[in-house]
Amino acid sequence: MLSLWRHSTASCCFGARRSIATVISGNQTSKLVRERLKKEVDEMKMSKVVPRLLVLQVGNREDSNLYISSKMKAAAEVGIDATHVRLPNTVTQDEVLRAIAAVNEDASVHGLIVQLPLDSVNRMDVEMVTNAVSPLKDVDGLSCINAGKLSRGDLNSCFIPCTPNGCMELIRQTGVSVAGKHAVVIGRSKIVGAPMHDLLLWNHATVTTCHSKTRDIATQVGRADIVVVGAGRAEMVQGDWLKEGCVLIDCGINHVSDTSKPSGKRVVGDVHFASAYQRAGFITPVPGGVGPMTVAMLMQNTVVSARRALANAAGHCL
Repeated sequence: MLSLWRHSTASCCFGARRSIATVISGNQTSKLVRERLKKEVDEMKMSKVVPRLLVLQVGNREDSNLYISSKMKAAAEVGIDATHVRLPNTVTQDEVLRAIAAVNEDASVHGLIVQLPLDSVNRMDVEMVTNAVSPLKDVDGLSCINAGKLSRGDLNSCFIPCTPNGCMELIRQTGVSVAGKHAVVIGRSKIVGAPMHDLLLWNHATVTTCHSKTRDIATQVGRADIVVVGAGRAEMVQGDWLKEGCVLIDCGINHVSDTSKPSGKRVVGDVHFASAYQRAGFITPVPGGVGPMTVAMLMQNTVVSARRALANAAGHCL
């Protein structure tokens, strides 16, 4: 576990030394997850079952292509048979729904994700499209069925959204128990904030969710033992907001101007890292923190789905 961290000390006033944040490596943690999954997949292949994942894309957005490429690479490393299906941006919603229905009926496919956003010249109801995915194959955990199960605490019968699941794995790497802690989640999106709240709650934390209408967010954050930030605002959370020694998980991905970079910009999180690094006990970097874990948890959900299908098939044979 210690190999996943980088720990430093810093001088403070009167010549004393104090600890500053331990950096939790999502790159290293995700590598361990992928290695574990590869062993599971190799064992499943001995039973003639190969986990299969299908990524359905509408249009040809460059950012989506990059995300899909990372998913396909991770699947290949684990041994998952992944297929990328790209529909043209002229496709209609009915055509997308028919494509999803066909995959739902294909027993050989264990996981189906619809890459968002939907890049179409035609109107698309994102909720309808994501809810069309069978809950049994919804390895993104975005359908209302899986979201409802998570909100009720049925963690063993649903697929948990990949980013919150990855955040929980990073918190576990710190050795800090979630139970009994005060956690603050900044953001309430359906992909990160809302499921993160539910996941922390059912792991026995006392959870506060902050959002755009929350008054004095800094005061709320200052009480928290665990802070998960998915606000979508570059470097919003400042170090002086934080409780000394807290666990800080940054889900943000933002581009800010930086003339020292060839591209003229750099990637930062929702946390001002330099100041937070002086206060937190543990902190995730951006990049290299939550991002790799999101992909790793997608692979884990796909393997779980295949394992469930194998168990169901064995049960029917009895």
